[in-house]
Amino acid sequence: MIENEIAKYKSLNQLAEADGTVIFGTSSDVNIPLGELKQAFALNDSIYNRSFSRLTVADAARAYSECVAELCPDTVLLHIGDADVASFDGNGATFEANYRDLIATIREKNKGCRIVIVSLKNYDNNATVANINKLLCEIADSEKCEFEDISTKQKWNVKESSETASFIYDIGFVRPLNIKRPIYNLVRILFCYEG
Repeated sequence: MIENEIAKYKSLNQLAEADGTVIFGTSSDVNIPLGELKQAFALNDSIYNRSFSRLTVADAARAYSECVAELCPDTVLLHIGDADVASFDGNGATFEANYRDLIATIREKNKGCRIVIVSLKNYDNNATVANINKLLCEIADSEKCEFEDISTKQKWNVKESSETASFIYDIGFVRPLNIKRPIYNLVRILFCYEG
């Protein structure tokens, strides 16, 4: 299955521009409606979704090397770990080693890439997911990556947020200053839009 997705993404990469933002996630991220979100929130940045169905942390470094590294991303949003929840309790050390290997692979392939680790959603207060998120936060801290916590359900008004983003863009604050959208806002738009 991962081979088919790698082949699909390699083909899409021929159409992509370098130095963008890449969503590198698992099953819950595959169907993020990127086109609609970019339009609704006036996201003019190059953003690409390179998420895989059931991608484990053990397979993530290989998948990154084969189909994300060639995009030379400026920022990578790592949302990996959903597929590892069932095996985490017995293999926390293996999960951590594989995650650190993924970060090392990203740094080796794309020096200077901004790495943002996004927590797993934990709307049901699952103890294993909470432990994974705690470990992800520790990894982010020790590896000098950014960490964005989306573990709890966040209430936000999509229409109001969209109108505010459009207003700011329309009056010219964003483009003339060439300011990137704060990463927290981007993570919230991409991963919590259904909330």
